[in-house]
Amino acid sequence: MSESATDPVVVIGAGAAGLMAAVTAARLGADVVLVERTKDGGRKILISGGGRCNILPAVAQPERYVTDSSPNTLRKMLRSWPLPEQITFFERELGMPLELEPESGKLFPSTHKARDVRDTLVRCAREAGVRVWFDARVTSLRHTDHGWSVGIEGAPPLQASAVIVATGGLSVPATGSDGAGLRMVEAFGHRLNPTYPALTPLIADPHPHSALAGVSKTVTISAPGTKPPFRTTGGFLVTHEGWSGPTVLDASHLAIRGRADGSRQELCVSWADLGADAWHAALSSGPGHVRSALTPHLPRRLADMLLQRCEVEPTTPLAQLRKESRKRLVQTLVAYPLPWTGDAGYKKAEVTGGGIPLDELDPRSMESRRAPGLFLCGEILDAFGPIGGHNFLWAWATGRAAGQGAADRVPR
Repeated sequence: MSESATDPVVVIGAGAAGLMAAVTAARLGADVVLVERTKDGGRKILISGGGRCNILPAVAQPERYVTDSSPNTLRKMLRSWPLPEQITFFERELGMPLELEPESGKLFPSTHKARDVRDTLVRCAREAGVRVWFDARVTSLRHTDHGWSVGIEGAPPLQASAVIVATGGLSVPATGSDGAGLRMVEAFGHRLNPTYPALTPLIADPHPHSALAGVSKTVTISAPGTKPPFRTTGGFLVTHEGWSGPTVLDASHLAIRGRADGSRQELCVSWADLGADAWHAALSSGPGHVRSALTPHLPRRLADMLLQRCEVEPTTPLAQLRKESRKRLVQTLVAYPLPWTGDAGYKKAEVTGGGIPLDELDPRSMESRRAPGLFLCGEILDAFGPIGGHNFLWAWATGRAAGQGAADRVPR
């Protein structure tokens, strides 16, 4: 790497947050070196949105983020770069038009290619003067009398005026997320709120409904007893191993962590957009049979499974459905306890829950309160949002703030 008049800002990690931090710092005049352990960076960008990359949500929902830190601090960090300004950045500054997918509320690049997002950010970084160093594994991070020393495997250490750690968490380790950044930061006195896989499928072993694998529909999942009450509506998928889809992923952290007292957290599924009263009405009259009352709202295989669970014959005429059977069936339709025994873990988790507490950072600059000159952003922090672009919103906002903060640290 070439030398500059002053030590550069070193960004560790070329994921969404790291790329945004590097671009921002370089555009503000800092000499920036971006160090990435993989050969090309942005691996999670590439796999997001089924390879299409849902860059942002259409509507920001800070109230749906999960953190053991202060929700108020989280909101301050998100507000540092509001959603409309992020949309403008991608569309006008990067020349990347975004398209809304109305049914999901996600914004995608108009090309619907995640690789275009990653490549555009890398190109933008290089055009801003960032020196990008791929296939470089960081082995150590030390504070020195004059700044920082970043150890690189097989190469001389980098001297830095400031360091931005954007190494991600533990989710999808095949993309390069191995928790190294968390360990680095802990060495400087940061606490670590317990980490756990989040936005991950749930497992049922044995699977009581494996014959339904492939069935998908829109449902609502709730978690009884949570405060504030938890409800999420969206896609639901029966897999060979258990359950997936947006609603399951969004609720998975509740199942994984359990209740505050350590007991199991139940998740309940409402299989259609009908409430209990509407189901009672649909099942109380008419010339048809019970199955015919369900199939306008449910796939037939799912309807038959629920009927079997309630010990109701599908061909029972509605006029002959007993009151107790109807009550049992309605309860199953509006609040079915999802049978799960475990989760798919970090291998399939979209994000990592837990991490560095937000109150250990300056929310304006993302600078560590434990180690001045050290900046943290992205998934390494104790916060995550629901699926649908909300975690990119977090990555872009915190990455930009860290880039601004680090650039201000560079001697002029």
